[in-house]
Amino acid sequence: MDFVRGFWRKHRRKVLVTAGCLGSGYLLYKLYNSHTRRLADLERELAHERENDEIIKTQMKAHFESIQMIVDSTTLPHAMQFLSIRISEEIDVSHVMDRLNQGKGMLSPPEKLQLWDELKILSFTRMVLSLWSVTMLSLYIRVQVNILGRHLYVDTARALGSSHLLEEVDLIDRDDEQKFLSSADFLVTNAMPSLISDMQGSAEEVLKGKQLKDVITTRVLQETVMQIVDVFMSTGSPHHWVDYLMMPQDTKLSRTTSDSSDEAVSKFHQLMVETREVLISTEFTNIVEISLKCFTDALVEEMETQTEAGGLATGKPLAKVLPQIEKTMNVITAEPSKNRFLQIIRDLPEVKLFFTLLYANMPQ
Repeated sequence: MDFVRGFWRKHRRKVLVTAGCLGSGYLLYKLYNSHTRRLADLERELAHERENDEIIKTQMKAHFESIQMIVDSTTLPHAMQFLSIRISEEIDVSHVMDRLNQGKGMLSPPEKLQLWDELKILSFTRMVLSLWSVTMLSLYIRVQVNILGRHLYVDTARALGSSHLLEEVDLIDRDDEQKFLSSADFLVTNAMPSLISDMQGSAEEVLKGKQLKDVITTRVLQETVMQIVDVFMSTGSPHHWVDYLMMPQDTKLSRTTSDSSDEAVSKFHQLMVETREVLISTEFTNIVEISLKCFTDALVEEMETQTEAGGLATGKPLAKVLPQIEKTMNVITAEPSKNRFLQIIRDLPEVKLFFTLLYANMPQ
């Protein structure tokens, strides 16, 4: 016992230090072990999240691609057929051409000149209006379907708590969905008269100095078409052309939809407000300009290839170009599967990127 007391007195400090070190070491070990387990659990969670993210990305890519196929195979063909019929009905140049043909040798020079001038205005109006309408309607429908597809995907994933069984849930009211998609007919059913009037006014302004004997080359024709488009797009308030594609905006509804989560606001109105916001964006305006320019260049190029050698390339009198302009109607409004102009627009890198970002970055 004396030995123990002596040992304690002699080595007490060392014993306490050693015990403290052992205790601290054990505590540190427990803390390290706990931290290691937490890190392992966190890594497993992150790996699981990464796996889920990859699944979601794969599903979203497949869903996005299926949406583009729906546009090309179903929605767009219907709209293009409807548009082609309406333009042919509203802008008919046959009566002018018939009067010119039947009145040969009978019309006075002023009457003949007036008919030729009318044919000039109507021909350019119909060509540019067709070009503009086909371009804008194709882009608008693609915006619509991507917005709707994104909403369907996000809403369904939220309801399921995962994104694995999208086809089993349908949250968007069918009436709202159908009403939203059918609103693409607004251009043809409601806006066509005012669109024709305004486009004709733009054509008259650009063509007022051009005579029937003026030589028209490929470059002159391209510039003339783009001038008519530019005058039309720049006339009126900014983005006034959006009102040809969709119903005028309800300002009160827009504020309610964007600033409130009130479920009384229908999904249809929410979709329409989001669509308008996309259409008036700088990004959409940019792809509109690019698409119209590419369409014009491709159309004039095709017109040049269909003329005899030395035609538009070297120049032709405007009077001889007008019949050729009339022939463009069928190729401009051809069904999407045979419409190379729509295919050119669809394959533009800027257009592809825009719709990829639109689908991926839709507000959630």
